[in-house]
Amino acid sequence: MRPIVLLILFLALISQAADAETLDLERIFASPDLAGPTLRRAELSPAGDRVTFLKGREDDRSLLDLWEYNVAEDTTRVLVAADELMDGDVELSEEEQARRERARIADLRGIVDYRWSADGRFLLFPIGGNVFVRDMQSADGEVRQLTDSDAFDTDPQIAPDGRHVAFVRERELWLADVDSGETRPLTDSATDTIANGVAEFIAQEEMGRSTGFWWSPSGEHIAFLQIDESPVAVTRRYEVQADTIEMVEQRYPYAGTDNVTYRLGVVQIASGDISWMDLGDETDIYIPRVKWLPNSEQLSFQRQSRDQQTLELVVANIDSGETRTLLTETSDTWVNLHDDLRFLTEMPAFIWSSERDGYRHLYLYDYEGEVIRRLTDGPWQVDALAGVDEEMGMVYFTGSEVSTTEKHLYRQSLVTQSPEVVNRVSRRSGWHEVGMDADARVYVDTFSSSRQPPQLSLHTVDGERLAWLVENRLDDDHPYGPYRDGHQPTEFGSIVAPQGHKLHYRLIRPAGFDPERRYPVFVHVYGGPTHRMVTDSWSRRLLIDQYMARRGYVVFSLDNRGVERQGKAFQDAAYLKLGQVEMPDQMVGVDWLRSQDFVDPDRIGIFGWSYGGYMSLLALAQYPGDFAAGVSVAPVTDWTLYDTHYTERYMGRPQDHPQVYEQGNVMHYAEAMTDPLLLIHGMADDNVLFTHSTKLMHDLQARAFPFELMTYPGEKHAIAGEGPRLHVYRTITAFLDRHLLLGEGTP
Repeated sequence: MRPIVLLILFLALISQAADAETLDLERIFASPDLAGPTLRRAELSPAGDRVTFLKGREDDRSLLDLWEYNVAEDTTRVLVAADELMDGDVELSEEEQARRERARIADLRGIVDYRWSADGRFLLFPIGGNVFVRDMQSADGEVRQLTDSDAFDTDPQIAPDGRHVAFVRERELWLADVDSGETRPLTDSATDTIANGVAEFIAQEEMGRSTGFWWSPSGEHIAFLQIDESPVAVTRRYEVQADTIEMVEQRYPYAGTDNVTYRLGVVQIASGDISWMDLGDETDIYIPRVKWLPNSEQLSFQRQSRDQQTLELVVANIDSGETRTLLTETSDTWVNLHDDLRFLTEMPAFIWSSERDGYRHLYLYDYEGEVIRRLTDGPWQVDALAGVDEEMGMVYFTGSEVSTTEKHLYRQSLVTQSPEVVNRVSRRSGWHEVGMDADARVYVDTFSSSRQPPQLSLHTVDGERLAWLVENRLDDDHPYGPYRDGHQPTEFGSIVAPQGHKLHYRLIRPAGFDPERRYPVFVHVYGGPTHRMVTDSWSRRLLIDQYMARRGYVVFSLDNRGVERQGKAFQDAAYLKLGQVEMPDQMVGVDWLRSQDFVDPDRIGIFGWSYGGYMSLLALAQYPGDFAAGVSVAPVTDWTLYDTHYTERYMGRPQDHPQVYEQGNVMHYAEAMTDPLLLIHGMADDNVLFTHSTKLMHDLQARAFPFELMTYPGEKHAIAGEGPRLHVYRTITAFLDRHLLLGEGTP
């Protein structure tokens, strides 16, 4: 080891020792959470008089209780403590484990979900495979158990009239009477391959649809999808546990193979009669969304073509099953899904968002599918429809009008003649996740930034704060308080690529930054189309980056072409070119880093997880010698091993575009790899299968290329266990320190 490097490391350790508190990985993953209270699912009651949310325990952030803020009383309290209703840790069913893995909440326990009844009387929530309701009108806040079965009841939803609860039990749709507790099945056709009311794998993982049934506004009918998995071939994969190897037979829809087929039914609660909607002659389709019209006599569904270049909004008569197409969206690449459909009640019209002009914006349509008027316009994106106040004629939505790095709440008139002029409601710079009451008169704001952990507050629609629900002030008493003085600012900027497109980046300088020194770089990458890295928000990822900055790294992230929220053309550049456009953009950022006087050009490392793991491998394989080291966690390596809906959206089917899949395959480039690699993967991953990594291992070993490997028995894609997750980052840090901070050569 070089003497000068030892001296630098020694001085850095002395500096850390001088701090009252040193931010380390153990503290990042311990309780209480450094972000402050673990807040999830903040919702306004239908009447707007309460705000409910899930909050983790101070001594166990993974155990969630149900809380409320009472607006009139200005008080916050626990409504339901999870451990009062469950006997120790609950063994989840395979279906529930899969649901939580898809929802990225596999590490959480207790009350992980809840729903309000439309009249505001009941709160519904599942615990341990049973369904409970809390009566908000009872004086003592009575909590009653509705179901008690050896089966695991999932996805409970309460009827708008509060009289019944529907749920899924053993792949069938069931009903419970709220008053009597009596339960009965609504369907009886489930088999090993047929399921009723269940969201299939790719609906949960790729379409953003976590349910397979929907109550009518009247509470008299339930629409449900019946899925038939028999066309999906059974694949055998192995889940390596600590002491066993389990062979799992799974119907996994690999790219280019068959998907499930659908039937869309409507069951009448009183009689049990089922009518079936006409889905059209083509069966190789997706049904990503289903939504009732206000009159409860018509049902809409979205029909997406297999190539995802056509999306139709279809309306069905629930008695006859006859359908008509309201509108059709088309694209030469793909049509992005959204949840921006709102049928109005005061006029025969609906709101819909479209990217037809290059950016997602809102439009008002009549029931003949004709545009009444455009509601928003400009070179920025509407993220989501937040609420509609029909009486006042206002529509509320979140979007990127200020910047791609921020999310804000906006409003617009339903009768606007100037769609390019919108009114921003939220005020503080950063990231606002918003939930509105049914009438769009107040909203709850979960706000964070790179400087402020998440805060929960209640606001008027003018943006005035009515109350703090969880202020989470970053003071000396905050869990992050001891580390606050060492928090490094996040810098945001952009670089213009040679082709003329703008690439946004974020950068954190090392602790004790000295402009006369040259520092190693920790490039934290994702790069996939569905997620931005460069956002002014607080996350666990931010804490990892802060930790690396305190260790002496420049931390850098850049969003390449293909990534959302920067216009459809910016995304479309990745069409049929996954694995070909991302790293050239990332290298624009790397070249910019090398031009900075404070960067050591020979000590640049890259790390990513999932799609980011794929990017790390591409970096080492496509640009050998440019990176001092790379870390790849749970990477895709061969797109033929990933699922239909995600992969074919960007690459088409492998039988139609074999060259595209070849160019996107890591093994196509791996022979050029020369730089140190650390490969990490959970050995029970059911999303990015462990096979992705074993194929790469075999390829690298066949040419005797040395690399480091860490695998995690029993862990899924997120490697969610607190101990294993800590171990992951300890392993990553040790590897990067050897190759970047200490400057040692290849292993």
